This record gives sequence, structure tokens and C-alpha cells, in this order.
Amino acid sequence: MQHLFLSIWTLGGMGLVWGESLAQSLPVMTPTTPRAREYFERGVGYIQQGRLQEAIAQFQQASQLDPQMAAAHYNLGLALRQQGQLEPAIQAFSRTIQADPNFALAYSNLGAALYEAQRLGPAEGYLRQALGLDPRLGPAHYNLGLVLLQGGNIRDAIAHFQQATTLSPNAPEPHYYLGEIYLQQGQLEPAQAAFQQAIRLSPRYPEAHYNLGILLYQQGNLNAALEAFRQSSQANPNYANAYYGAGLVFLSQSRFSEARGVLEHALSLYSQQGNGEWVERTRHLLRQVP
Repeated sequence: MQHLFLSIWTLGGMGLVWGESLAQSLPVMTPTTPRAREYFERGVGYIQQGRLQEAIAQFQQASQLDPQMAAAHYNLGLALRQQGQLEPAIQAFSRTIQADPNFALAYSNLGAALYEAQRLGPAEGYLRQALGLDPRLGPAHYNLGLVLLQGGNIRDAIAHFQQATTLSPNAPEPHYYLGEIYLQQGQLEPAQAAFQQAIRLSPRYPEAHYNLGILLYQQGNLNAALEAFRQSSQANPNYANAYYGAGLVFLSQSRFSEARGVLEHALSLYSQQGNGEWVERTRHLLRQVP
């Protein structure tokens, strides 16, 4: 699971994005028509009340009345992205940078949305433009790291994740992805440190607990691995990998009844989630249970 940094208000639960407050993310307000400002401020109020659809309508009205009002386009993009309306969000962020070509966060958010749409080339371009405007923009470094990682440029991805950990020290996701890379490279000590830091910053981070558990399992530290998988399942009871990992531990400890129980639960979750590859992996592991 990949977590985009869109620089918006927190979504709640285990964050799908990193968040900055809405007020901190806005450009300086340019002179505008009183009516457009009224719609804009009403939209911000709806956001604060959690009334997302009403906020979208207000930002749309404000941006139509004043097409040069970058803040309205930007907030519209954020709200649409939060609703899962990816293409309209991309269009709103594109209008933002047309209205304010120096608004670095808008370039970063546009790049993040394009990355999620699997348009990696344009995503990388806009993220690099964001960093050209503001080299210390942690969200842009993180999102560029994701783009480069998916493109196979591991060395540069590591560099941008490391920059993100420095520039956005309270964000767990860059540490998590560094841990994933180090784990895949067999660098267990830095991987463990990265996962543990991600967990310190976000104690209910199921993927970080799970990957820490896999690392501990590989080291033969079975009890600690089992505890990590338990923490993962507590953070997200529907996270099937946590139960699969616990099954690995129970099999290694010859606790076959417990292994069967957690693996059957993992199999059920994978099936519900349509994850065919892991359905087959789990069935293969279940066949090893006496």
C-alpha cells in the first residue's frame, strides 16, 4: 500500500496521505470579487464542519466567478481528491498552477495525483517543478521518491525519501518506504530502524508492524515477530497479511491448530478483497499444516 502526500487535512484513521492544515496549505489570497471571496470562505467553513460536498460546490462557484483565484482551484482539487474524484482533482490542480505559477504545493499535489493515476512521466515532471520552486518541500520529495521507486530508480528514490525524513520529521511514510527498500536489499539493521521509527511516529501503522514482523521472522526472533503481527492486526483487523505472518510463525513453532486458524482467516480476507495471488499463497501454506 502506498501513501500519497497531498498536503491536505487529515483523512482520519491510518492516513492515506500526510496532512498539513488547510490554512497552512493556501497561497496568499489575491484581490478578488467580494462574491467569489464569500463562496470561498463558505467552502472553508464547510470543510471545517466535514461537509465535503457542500465545500466542493462553494469552491466551484468561487473559481467560476474568479478564474485567477488560485486558492479556490487548489482547495477544490484537495476536496475532489479526498472524494476519490482523481481526474477532476488533476484538472483543478492544473488550473491552480495556471493561476499561480509559483505555488509549489500545487505542483506537488498535481504530481501526486498524476502518480496515483499511473501517469509517471508527467508526475515526475511536476514534482521536480515543485522542488525547483521550493527545494525544502518535504511532500514533493516523498512523492517523487514513490515515482522513482515504481520506475526502478532505487538509488534516487532513497535519496528523496531521506530528504523527506529530514524536511518532514513527523511523517512516518518515508521511513516506512526506506525500510521496505532496505529489507528487499537484505540490509536488515537499517530496515529495522526505519520500520521502528515509522511505528514511533504512527503506532497504528499496520504495514510497518507487518514488515517489522517479517524482518524479525527472518532473523529467527519468532516471539517478537508474532507480537509485531499481532500489533499489525490490531491496527487494522482486515489486514490479511498480519494473519498470514502469524501463520508463518505458528508453523515454525509447530503450533498447528493456531496456524490453521489464522491462515484460514487470512484466506477469507484475501478472498473478500479479490487478491488472487495471496489466496493461492495462503492455500499453499495451509497444505503444509498437518
